[in-house]
Amino acid sequence: MIHSNVLVLNKSFLPVQITTVRRAFCLLYGGIAKAVNAQYETFDYESWRQISIELNDETIGLVDRVIKVPRVILLIAYDRVPKRRVRFSRHNIFSRDKNTCQYCGKKFSPSELNLDHIIPRSQGGTSTWGNVVCSCHQCNRKKGGKTPEQARMKLIIEPKRPAWTPPLNVSLQEVMRKEWVPFLDFMVDVSYWNVELLEE
Repeated sequence: MIHSNVLVLNKSFLPVQITTVRRAFCLLYGGIAKAVNAQYETFDYESWRQISIELNDETIGLVDRVIKVPRVILLIAYDRVPKRRVRFSRHNIFSRDKNTCQYCGKKFSPSELNLDHIIPRSQGGTSTWGNVVCSCHQCNRKKGGKTPEQARMKLIIEPKRPAWTPPLNVSLQEVMRKEWVPFLDFMVDVSYWNVELLEE
């Protein structure tokens, strides 16, 4: 239990990292963070200690009592979101290309798009930001295993690594805590869209 995960928010309630229960209690006790409950109320260490424990609550035993395990904490003075490299993932490629086929220029739902290697892998193309774009099924079939020039197709925009930064990198297992859902509701279909693709 002491090594299980706790979501850390900045003072604007944006997720910034994941820590352990042990570290969360250190931050609470040191006055650096507050615990956040399901009603978005915040508690310092002393007030969190006084919370009544319900039947299904996760707890840790202290010398004189048991205390409820916080699953979300709020950093009191930290207002930045740490910069991270943009993950090379299906979700981020689709976001960069705005769910638009980079050959015909039409916008599609994510299920109607796939990823296309501009220079096909069969011709030495790599899986990198500069060589992978969104394409609709029809354009993807038309292009086949050819380059755009060979298929007489034109790219709308030259692809590159996005400049924006995702707010939080979390593994799929960590997203599953119900207490985190209100703070991570932007992560829909996370298992498919946010798994990092291999860059070659």
